[in-house]
Amino acid sequence: MLEVKISLNSIDKVKSFVNDISGFNAEFDLVSGRYVIDAKSIMGIFSLDISKPIDLNIHTETEVEDIMAAIKPYLAE
Repeated sequence: MLEVKISLNSIDKVKSFVNDISGFNAEFDLVSGRYVIDAKSIMGIFSLDISKPIDLNIHTETEVEDIMAAIKPYLAE
């Protein structure tokens, strides 16, 4: 499992993020406090506080480089 912090602080960012990760076969979870939601679910993401960075857990052993390249624009500084 790989864990990174991402920032999805606008509706457009959420839409493009979900589109970018949906093509991968990996499981993606967003963790905010005690809530864990499927990162491929737009409605689930909007149930979180997107004004702050969120932890993204990526469950895969393959495609790691491709996934990191796809989510690079969303990584929190």
